Amino acid sequence: MSHAVAAAPPAPRWVARFGLFALVFFALAQASAVYLSPADRDMGHLQKIMYVHVPAAWVAFAAFTVVFVSSVLYLWKRQHRFDLVAAASAEVGTVFTALTIALGSIWGKPTWGVWWTWDPRLTTTAILLLIFVGYVALRSFTDDEEQRARWSAAVGILGFINVPIVYMSVQWWRTIHQVQSSPQSMDAPFLYGLLINLLSFSLVGAFFILHRYHTGRIERAVEQHMELAALDEAVGVEPGT
Repeated sequence: MSHAVAAAPPAPRWVARFGLFALVFFALAQASAVYLSPADRDMGHLQKIMYVHVPAAWVAFAAFTVVFVSSVLYLWKRQHRFDLVAAASAEVGTVFTALTIALGSIWGKPTWGVWWTWDPRLTTTAILLLIFVGYVALRSFTDDEEQRARWSAAVGILGFINVPIVYMSVQWWRTIHQVQSSPQSMDAPFLYGLLINLLSFSLVGAFFILHRYHTGRIERAVEQHMELAALDEAVGVEPGT
């Protein structure tokens, strides 16, 4: 007798609507920040890359925080939905970390004169990227669902340790990278542009995680179906009987 696997439902319609809203809000936030903020006294219009560089880093940190929390919850509850949330967040965080490094290099070349330097902030961010590239790669090393989830949770928890190190690196080691700005140290037009884009990037990042989570549910259902079909074939059961 063949086994039946419940098909994972597609993403709810509100996820697509949320994604469209996030995209429109992102475009408006970028346009308003660039239009309303004046050129910086020292960096000129180059300063406006802050409206994508800093929010990209923020989304990466937020995504890896979700990885950490979801990994802890998986090891505690042993529910695969937490593993899928962690995996989705790790992929999104990895993309936004790479984007952060790329945007920082574009900013650094005219500001520092080099695309890359082994500054503590840059170095720890590169290490963070490598850790979660490894996390994503690790998930393809085994077909055992339980083992994959356990290994991933361990890497996700340990890898998160580097997040506060990246954040505090400019405070602990004062080198070429500037320290974090604060609302008190920024003029209103620059602060407005940064805050609205932090929100817009957060919405986009949340949509990516939601979409990837629902895609992961479908992939898991397909994997289970293929495994059971292979089992039926091994014992000589005709499909559909």
